[in-house]
Amino acid sequence: MGKVHDFKMFKESKIPILSATKVSVDSGYQGITKIHCKSSLPKKKNKKDPLTKEDKEKNREISSEQVDIENVFGELKRFRIIAEKYHNRRKRFGIRFTIIAANFNKHQEAKK
Repeated sequence: MGKVHDFKMFKESKIPILSATKVSVDSGYQGITKIHCKSSLPKKKNKKDPLTKEDKEKNREISSEQVDIENVFGELKRFRIIAEKYHNRRKRFGIRFTIIAANFNKHQEAKK
């Protein structure tokens, strides 16, 4: 985290993705379509190739799918368990993260 790019960390993790799984990622994952064909990635503009209306519309659809996920990451970072280096015992990370996620889910249900 932090010093290592997300996509590089993803490639190094070698986490398998089922071929039927649809993956929606942000523009930091350029090149994921070579690894996984069912991935949706916003198109970037450049000077030679500006975005068309269809490209902009597709980018909006992708970002509207991702906004909920990004909001959850932001909320979880408040607990600093994924925002900073974890200094405690590794075998307790999973249980602590699960407790925080369950607490977050319960709070979200109470909002509804």
